[in-house]
Amino acid sequence: MEIPTLENRYPTHLPDDGFRRCQPAPAADPALLLWNGDLAAELGMGTEWPANPDAGRLWTGTELPGGSVPIALAYAGHQFGRPVPRLGDGRAVVLGQLTDRAGRRHDLQLKGSGPTPFSRGGDGRAALGPVLREFVVSEAMHTLGIPTTRALAAATTGETVQRQFGPEPGAVLTRVAASHLRFGSFEYYAHRGDTAGLRCLADTAIRWHFPALRAQPAPMRYLALLRAVMERTAALVNEWLRVGFIHGVMNTDNMTLSGETLDYGPCAFMDHFRPDRVYSSVDRDGRYAWNQQPRMAHWNLVRLAECLLPLVDEEDDAAVEAAEAVLGEYADLFAIGHSHMLARKLGLAGTEDAPGGSGTVESELGERMLAFMARHGADFTNTWQLLLKAPPDDHDQRMRVREWFDHDEEVDAWMAEYGARLHALGIDEAVRVRRMTAANPVIIPRNHRVEMALEAAREGDLAPIRRLIDALRTPYRSPSGFPELTLPPEPREIVPATFCGT
Repeated sequence: MEIPTLENRYPTHLPDDGFRRCQPAPAADPALLLWNGDLAAELGMGTEWPANPDAGRLWTGTELPGGSVPIALAYAGHQFGRPVPRLGDGRAVVLGQLTDRAGRRHDLQLKGSGPTPFSRGGDGRAALGPVLREFVVSEAMHTLGIPTTRALAAATTGETVQRQFGPEPGAVLTRVAASHLRFGSFEYYAHRGDTAGLRCLADTAIRWHFPALRAQPAPMRYLALLRAVMERTAALVNEWLRVGFIHGVMNTDNMTLSGETLDYGPCAFMDHFRPDRVYSSVDRDGRYAWNQQPRMAHWNLVRLAECLLPLVDEEDDAAVEAAEAVLGEYADLFAIGHSHMLARKLGLAGTEDAPGGSGTVESELGERMLAFMARHGADFTNTWQLLLKAPPDDHDQRMRVREWFDHDEEVDAWMAEYGARLHALGIDEAVRVRRMTAANPVIIPRNHRVEMALEAAREGDLAPIRRLIDALRTPYRSPSGFPELTLPPEPREIVPATFCGT
């Protein structure tokens, strides 16, 4: 059950002002609540931690693993469009890195382990609810096949924290990530006019996440870095849209260079479809609504590009022109990926097909289906499951689809066109079902189910959250024994807003 000795790459590869050394605060009465055995196995760690009486001490930071040099990272960011020159890890410390069995290096970070030099007057602690929410949702994203940070452990501190709705048990999450470098990391140095710091950070990002770019000469590799981050970001947002996920707080400090989903505060998965749906209680203007996420990803990439300008060319105009040429590729890049994503959801393309292979017919069919769903407020996840089980040439199944959409006659015409397109592409029913099964989850972490499980956990009952985690391990298969987890909320069960954990 021993954790391997950690490495410490940030002090080696970042300027000294890019982080602060700091110790986690000891917990009063630490105890391990949840342990991710699958992830632990990938990291070469034992699976017997839940039985270890000292596990709570290690996974709250009360004791430290061998080789750990805890640091809080410095970064800036644009929060809801407003620049903040200095943010940083206010309640998190990176303990160090582990290399998994596939040779990939990962950060181990404690979130909620006490104040840091960046806490800005906060207590540096995390409440149990947000910690468990991130554990559930980040692992669901992983099993859905979407790039994400992951949760290794959740532990209680034996203390109480005061939050918006009153006192809550304190908790600590152990988060695993390819790195915690973010768009805001560049903004931190840009605000200071520190070109040397920017260059060091850019070279570190390339070394860690895009090593193939190291062979390019200096000015070109920084444009190549921008393009590579743009490609990963566009692909990530299309994956969010595929499953109806709304991040809720797409500030630049929550956008990773690795292309992983980071920060599961006020996030949610949609039930009844509305393109402009917002769950985050702090997003009062709909800046990060479901349908705004592609646009805001581009906005964030522009902020990243602004930081990279001094590395691209000494002449401002030439640097701007070169960066704009890269950013000008975003619209087509995203649109191609989006068309392919919709084609996959309809079974008109597979994951093995190149994204550029989906044509305007497939895209139009997908967009029209989304329009039907919006018009009738149809459940996002269950609508795609209904289509999966409804062969277009089966009259009875077509009537089921029409009934689902309140007998909308336009749906009949759509089903006919859909069937014709399948025929034209030579896609038989078995292939259609296989492709749609791979692209459309049966189960997602529905907001009301997550909140029910969190409320039970606050009362000391972890059974509902363990049950939810177990069901979400196979999101593309019907959850045996958990049929209620596929149902949208009743009116009295709707959770209209989600909240940040700070």
